[in-house]
Amino acid sequence: MYNVLTLNKISPNGTSRLGADYNVGDAVENPAAVLVRSASMHDMEMPESLLAIARCGAGTNNIPKDVCADKGIVVFNTPGANANAVKELVITGLLLSSRKVVEGIEWAKTLKGNGDQVGKMAEKGKGQFVGPEIMGKTLGVVGLGAIGVLVANAACALGMKVVGYDPFLSEANAQKLDPSIKVLPTVDEVISDADYVTIHVPLLPDTKDMIDAAAIAKMKDGVRILNYSRDGLVNSTAVLEALKSGKVSKYVTDFATDDVLAEENVICMPHLGASTPESEDNCAVMAAEQIKDYLENGNIVNSVNYPNVSAAKAGDVRYCVLFKAGDDAVKNITSAVNGLKNIEAKTRGAYGYAIADAADASSKEALEALGEVIKVRVL
Repeated sequence: MYNVLTLNKISPNGTSRLGADYNVGDAVENPAAVLVRSASMHDMEMPESLLAIARCGAGTNNIPKDVCADKGIVVFNTPGANANAVKELVITGLLLSSRKVVEGIEWAKTLKGNGDQVGKMAEKGKGQFVGPEIMGKTLGVVGLGAIGVLVANAACALGMKVVGYDPFLSEANAQKLDPSIKVLPTVDEVISDADYVTIHVPLLPDTKDMIDAAAIAKMKDGVRILNYSRDGLVNSTAVLEALKSGKVSKYVTDFATDDVLAEENVICMPHLGASTPESEDNCAVMAAEQIKDYLENGNIVNSVNYPNVSAAKAGDVRYCVLFKAGDDAVKNITSAVNGLKNIEAKTRGAYGYAIADAADASSKEALEALGEVIKVRVL
């Protein structure tokens, strides 16, 4: 029986995939795994029993990934599971940034109580909410992962010219892009050519404040900027100054912060990107299946702190070895396993993972004695 702790409300469509051998709930003790959405785990004491954490979503800023890696806890995410939901909201934001729809709705409410004069008043006042069409305009997409690709293709379908940038563009995602989309070699080329800029990258030290005063200065006058990716990617001080000067026409985001709320030409909404029942189901299903595969089979798929390693079982016993990467780490692990049938091992940064299939379980102590080994499980 595996105990699985839920830190948020997780779709039953996901937890039901775990089956009868799993005790799932928000109060279980000694969990082997945690399912989490937005709850912060940075101040949580990680129990010795914990083997895996699955984030039902793409971002993992709420999880102390390095701390987990040091303790041999594999952290998973669910890339792509909520991509369509986010794409739809980005397209909504794209349209809202052009037409003054939000302002028009709020203004229309002020006409309440004018009886049969409302129609005439609305017709007379509509001119103050005029905005351009997006058809024929250029959209710059920074980050062509699961969400960025969908946004780029949807914008093409709406008649926009699309340029994109991603230094880590996968072959699979490149093949999904509409042939008309131009992938440019630098961020500067994308943002300087765009009427609209949308960002779809993770928040890392290298990407924090990537849209700052210097970046905005390279953009077209009147550019519209959308951030549905992560708070911290756009420097709010810089964007507010650019809005006041007219350099930026509109800033749209679903990351509400005190400095941008209620500011003119800012459309700020709650973080609704993945807030659809379909997205919550997709994320929960993917997270549950990844945890189940790791706990039962030792396979790692979509980890953010350990390498992805999967293999069909080739022996009677499987050793799951989490280790600190080093020149001789894999060699030492291989030598320590008696009756080795097969080994698959990879490293990712400072950490590594090996699946070693063998004839028996006699090598566990020898593996645990290796200085580079963090944790060993036997399946």
